[in-house]
Amino acid sequence: MKFRQLSAFAQEVVTATQRRLPLAVRTKAGQVPVCFEACPNDAILAEGWEPDILGLFVGQPHDADPGAPEPLPPQILLFLNNLWDYAEGDEELYRDEVRLTYLHELGHYLGWDESDLEDRGLD
Repeated sequence: MKFRQLSAFAQEVVTATQRRLPLAVRTKAGQVPVCFEACPNDAILAEGWEPDILGLFVGQPHDADPGAPEPLPPQILLFLNNLWDYAEGDEELYRDEVRLTYLHELGHYLGWDESDLEDRGLD
């Protein structure tokens, strides 16, 4: 599937997911951009991430000290070709994995771990 179509599907999923978030979380979610990439770039791979990573949060978490130096602004990266491969070309599974990966990375932005996401019903 072409990247443009994968991006359109992913944007639909992220938007729908954000609409279902509790208001306080939705407000914070709106403060971090979501970027769609085909796959991780060389700089990400050089940091030791696996080439098949599905998503990544980079930058300062929401509750971080604003004076702490960070070379990148906060953002959620979703690697669409990797998500599509993980879903084995199944559109429904792809959409579900985009949602789960987005929520996982949003949790990192909010300073939550997997159990925090589960406790909030966002897993």
